[in-house]
Amino acid sequence: MANSKQARKRARQAEGRRVLKASQRAMVRTYVKRVLKAINGGDHATAVSEFQKAQPVIDRIADKDVLSKKKAARMKSRLNKRIKALAA
Repeated sequence: MANSKQARKRARQAEGRRVLKASQRAMVRTYVKRVLKAINGGDHATAVSEFQKAQPVIDRIADKDVLSKKKAARMKSRLNKRIKALAA
């Protein structure tokens, strides 16, 4: 455990951030799973609709540095690639 008053405060802040970021990462995973479920179901229209809902969430979480911007871009790119393959 931290010994100084400052270190105790930093530990409390770090724990709060950890909990918040874990919740936000879980939310992103939920949106991605919805898109993947639609893709695996073969429903192009639903997949596109779910992807459009997921995109701003992924971007917003990347802006908050919960996910890196490159990882967010990679996730969106891979989902979009699978949706396009489904249409063909």
